Amino acid sequence: MTFSLAGRCARTGMLGAVVTTSSISVGSRCQHAAAGVGAALTQHLTDPRLGPLMLDLLRRGYTAQQALDAAVAATPRSDLRQLGVIDRNGRIASFGGASMLSESGQIHGRDCISLANIVRSKEVPVAMVQAFEADPAAPIATRLIAALKAGDDAGGEFKPLVSAALIVAHEHAFPYVDLRVDSDADPIATLARLWREYEPMADVYVLRVIDPETAFANRPPQT
Repeated sequence: MTFSLAGRCARTGMLGAVVTTSSISVGSRCQHAAAGVGAALTQHLTDPRLGPLMLDLLRRGYTAQQALDAAVAATPRSDLRQLGVIDRNGRIASFGGASMLSESGQIHGRDCISLANIVRSKEVPVAMVQAFEADPAAPIATRLIAALKAGDDAGGEFKPLVSAALIVAHEHAFPYVDLRVDSDADPIATLARLWREYEPMADVYVLRVIDPETAFANRPPQT
């Protein structure tokens, strides 16, 4: 009952993930990203410890496959887990437990990986990868949200979606973008709207962190 995609922008080096489901607060459990390291997904009876674990192992020099294998070995009932990871160079690994329910799949693409479980069609993760790959010049956040919408258009879940989330990491320890939607009748559309509102301010918020003097000097005039 979750579909997601983690990806890398080859042009900027940004890493990110996007996810949606029919239960609340998916963004707090399933998606993880770290600048210069990678992005990870963990779902289907989610063990939220596994995303940070895979990213930490990538930092230590593990390959994507080694990090994923270690996460699978570390979690109880790995047959009920679904995991994916992409590293800063675009290398990918995924795992789908043998006991996952209904339609499910892990699809590898160019600089991306999509996971889906308990969805209406095996085409859901395929459509997500195709949408992410379609416009490499677009901002990665735009591409990630387009992937989520494509998955929904390809069949999505059996239950109504209520939450969605987007995270992008770039150059710094804090996220470049971290947007979450909960208890919403159309969480993907709302996430897209939030990104449109946030996009003009994204670099401004980074500047406020790394060069507050310049940010303060260039602040909008008070009215």
